[in-house]
Amino acid sequence: MTSSKVRTDNTDISSSNSSSEEITKLPFTLGEVKAAIPAECFQPQVWKSLLFFFRDISIIAGLYALAYSLDSWLFFPIFWVMQGTMFWALFVVGHDCGHQSFSKHKWLNDLIGHLSHTPILVPYHGWRISHRTHHKNTGSIENDESWYPVSEAEYDEMPLLQRIGRHYLFLLAYPVYLFQRSPGKTGSHFSPSSPLFKPSEKWDVITSTVLWSAMVGLLALGTYEFGFMWFLKYYAGPYIVFVIWLDLVTFLHHTEPDIPWYRDGEWTFLKGALSSVDRDYGFISHIHHDIGTHVAHHIFLNIPHYNLKKATEAIKPLLGEYYHKTEEPIYISLWNSYKKCHFVPNEGKVVYYTSHNQ
Repeated sequence: MTSSKVRTDNTDISSSNSSSEEITKLPFTLGEVKAAIPAECFQPQVWKSLLFFFRDISIIAGLYALAYSLDSWLFFPIFWVMQGTMFWALFVVGHDCGHQSFSKHKWLNDLIGHLSHTPILVPYHGWRISHRTHHKNTGSIENDESWYPVSEAEYDEMPLLQRIGRHYLFLLAYPVYLFQRSPGKTGSHFSPSSPLFKPSEKWDVITSTVLWSAMVGLLALGTYEFGFMWFLKYYAGPYIVFVIWLDLVTFLHHTEPDIPWYRDGEWTFLKGALSSVDRDYGFISHIHHDIGTHVAHHIFLNIPHYNLKKATEAIKPLLGEYYHKTEEPIYISLWNSYKKCHFVPNEGKVVYYTSHNQ
């Protein structure tokens, strides 16, 4: 992987959120990075976005038909992996909607976003808003929303159950996060009074919460009518695989020993956006819409997923050593980050993950 050390002798875009006048600087500006990307990369094509949406829906429907017709416990574990992966792919479509990169029409983005997220128990607007906070503050220890590090002191004082959940059961963390945010932050994704949301976002949050609740009701009704095994075979199994995919990908994009994190006075938007890692998921990459091209996505969240690879190739020469990608197999990266990325030092404006094992 390319070096993630931050040089101190160049120029950088400054951020209105930064309080230091002696901030370490980068050798390019946000405007220069944008200028390197072909203009068409920023333009969503509705027909192409809808094609990916209907492709995912069709595959999901086909897998359900196959599972129902076979009705075999020899097939159900395979079905769970395949269908859970497709749930994750559908989430990525809704992810584009949340960033308004699915189309130029907000009403269409919100419609497809709800159609993509509600069936997989994601409150579209609640998630969209908290995810926006993550993008605005990526790499900031104080202000990032998800997968941010705790200090060594906070780690040592963390209750045992919370430590187990955060560092050992993190691949099942997402449903918990929806109801209770990460350590040190409060608020539910379902309540309009949560500190996550502005008063003007009240009805968006209520809309998604009502739709989410309706989906839970439908699942409860189906379980009542057809039994718990129906729920396990056709929903719970794929849902768990989906949650693992979601947590795995987001964890790996932001949890790496060589990626810097910034405290107030050193953080800027561009530095934070560069504090993510591109990864190759092999043949799965196309299925989940090239979400592994994460660096370009964090710099310009309005680029549709199908243009991210082209945008990435365009900015790599400019970013140089500030572009982070690893060809390391996913399971090795997961194991290394699992062992080495527990906390950051208590002091320092530019810090890196470490652990007591090192």
